[in-house]
Amino acid sequence: MNLRRTTVALLATGLVGASAGAAAAAPHEAAQGHGIEAGDHAFVDVTTATLWVEPGLDRPIDAPSLTNPVDLDRWNRNLADTETRRWLTGKLETQAVLGSEVEVTEVAGEWAHVVVEGQDTPRDDRGYPGWLPVDQLVESDRFDTLTETRPWAQVTDERTWLTATPTGSRPLSEISFNTRLPVLAETPQAVRVALPDGSGAWLAQDAVDVYDQGEQPAAPTGEDLVATGKQFLGLRYLWAGVSAYGFDCSGFTYSVHRAHGVSIPRDSSAQAEHGQDVAIEDLQPGDLLFFAQPGGVGHVHHVGMYIGNGKMIHAPNASESVSIVDWQDWDTDDEFSGAKRMI
Repeated sequence: MNLRRTTVALLATGLVGASAGAAAAAPHEAAQGHGIEAGDHAFVDVTTATLWVEPGLDRPIDAPSLTNPVDLDRWNRNLADTETRRWLTGKLETQAVLGSEVEVTEVAGEWAHVVVEGQDTPRDDRGYPGWLPVDQLVESDRFDTLTETRPWAQVTDERTWLTATPTGSRPLSEISFNTRLPVLAETPQAVRVALPDGSGAWLAQDAVDVYDQGEQPAAPTGEDLVATGKQFLGLRYLWAGVSAYGFDCSGFTYSVHRAHGVSIPRDSSAQAEHGQDVAIEDLQPGDLLFFAQPGGVGHVHHVGMYIGNGKMIHAPNASESVSIVDWQDWDTDDEFSGAKRMI
């Protein structure tokens, strides 16, 4: 882990023994789904929310991604067939992990149109747009205040469990890499975090990095970015994915940089307009490689990360998983359009 707080909060006996399950059973201080309207600021209340181009495009097999709680492992099993998975192309916008803040711009029945803060895009200055079920959102002034005033924990493992006890017993739900939650207290083995619905739960210390309010991860090296990316080798591609349940090409590069406190745009075409140009002969690990139409012209449609020795790591397409390739051998149609350094 890159950083560990040097002071550990000593918890009162009552807090150490407190159960997140009991907290969840109590009346929530947050207003889940109901009452949300345009202009509200809300938080994602599921492991990972998937945003659609418009309401009602989903199929019965997509149902596990649209509930609260979600079952993304089941959804991935439903998408085992390549054509079933590829069908999502152009129908999904992006994803947002638990605790992500959104601005609600429209509500239509059981769906809300939102913009996801922290996912930069030229499409909207406020964040990345898309539709998701209203029931996957929650309003909470308390959680909002905690995110602005408390230390925060960022998940560094590919996935980890929220549990009801600091010993890790009584697992509650699994959450993704890059999830950021306010810290309420710490023990040497665990971190108690606030959840958007008003409850709390525990995370293992070795699954997260904890930062003081206003603090960011240490500036990464290119090798740091590559090491983080390699955590996800073998993870199946998912159009619009930005979580440990699936990445698309730019969701992968966006998420790896975000994990190190580096802000880059969400999509490959916008990423290609960001950062510092790098010539092929000057490539270093961590640089991003962009691909457009044959001849390297036109709209950028793909991005990978250079890892050295002529190789790149990337999330290729719906039939494949995060993998390492010789990037020039892979680029059979001569689509390379340039490289950028973001750090």
